Amino acid sequence: MSDGTALAGPDGAARCPWALSTPDYVTYHDEEWGRPVHGDDALFERLSLEAFQSGLSWITILRRRPGFRAAFAGFDIASVAAFTDEDRDRLLTDTGIIRNRAKIDATLANARALAGWAPGELDELIWSHAPDPAGRPVPRTLADVPAVTAESTALSKALKKKGLRFVGPTTAYALMQACGLVNDHLTGCVSRTALQDLGRHRPR
Repeated sequence: MSDGTALAGPDGAARCPWALSTPDYVTYHDEEWGRPVHGDDALFERLSLEAFQSGLSWITILRRRPGFRAAFAGFDIASVAAFTDEDRDRLLTDTGIIRNRAKIDATLANARALAGWAPGELDELIWSHAPDPAGRPVPRTLADVPAVTAESTALSKALKKKGLRFVGPTTAYALMQACGLVNDHLTGCVSRTALQDLGRHRPR
């Protein structure tokens, strides 16, 4: 039974334990999770998918991501903001996504709100809440990884103040983890070393 520390995978490399349950997770863990994501459309996609994940396992969303991208025009903010009532009806019957009315409506409303922002404003707002990595202890076990932080609470409030929905502190922290604002790979995890070598930066 795992004690929550990094575990060796089939290739012998140590990874966060959650990454070893399926090949899809191994790929996501190694190639995406915790790596810096920039760009308004890319961050809109991650924010939307994290909202859809609420109450579900991430693997459910990950395996449907191609369907989500097809349904939501590649998460191009301008395109989604222009969706009509007919598009909404289409989404509610699309078996390639999670057909949750509230989450679909929130995604459409968020796109309409973001369409009025200046280019780069979403990127700037999200990354302005990245904590100083020097002030964060390196997690040794899964129990050391928080679900909510002061920074994610502040990010949630900032997004809500700007009119976005389904952006609670837990969702905001999951976004921060996924998009590289924080490095929550465990001590000994091969991806932690890779990210430290890659380095992180905030947009200027």
